Amino acid sequence: MAWVRQANAQDISTLKKDMIGQWELSTTDRSKTCVVTLKSDTGPQGFKLDLEPNCAKALPFAADITAWSIKGLGDIVRLQNAAGEPVIDFTEVETGIFEGMRSGEGIYILQNLAAARSLAKSMDQMIGDWAMVRGNGQTICGLTLTNTETGQDDFKVFLKPKCDPVVATFAPTHWRLDHGQILLMSASGETWAFEADDNAQWRRVPDSADPLILLRQ
Repeated sequence: MAWVRQANAQDISTLKKDMIGQWELSTTDRSKTCVVTLKSDTGPQGFKLDLEPNCAKALPFAADITAWSIKGLGDIVRLQNAAGEPVIDFTEVETGIFEGMRSGEGIYILQNLAAARSLAKSMDQMIGDWAMVRGNGQTICGLTLTNTETGQDDFKVFLKPKCDPVVATFAPTHWRLDHGQILLMSASGETWAFEADDNAQWRRVPDSADPLILLRQ
């Protein structure tokens, strides 16, 4: 068992080292954000941290956060209150991106600040007019991605007139940028996902014999 304890200690030490620095705490759509600076200094109940002044206004639960720690088998990043109790626990879902859930509120993201700001820039680049085309280059629909929130952590999308029936029937009403994909979603809950390819265009996945591609206009 000694080697297990040693491995856990190494995992905790590695994760702690990786976490030192600035992070963005946010809702999944990044409409509400807060910068958290995680420190290596030890406090009464864990490691010290700093929250930027607007954190509690953007995310009310942040008012309770006074420290952070590594829990579990060295795989949980805990933001905790003065009593050492969890305010929210995060686990890594991909490199530099952690997800945590608060009961009754939903999922929150903890993400490396530089990466988060890069995503924000990517998000801004998505806003505007797009054409949906088939693999043969035929345009079958025009659509506009907006930054108008829908209230569901997504943003409104509008189809232009005379869309092909396959798109008109799908009738997407909202969209989001999620883990590097553009997601178009309909009121009925159907989702189409598009991934960037090597040609600076977005191709619907999974791929098909008659692909659909999004092109900026």
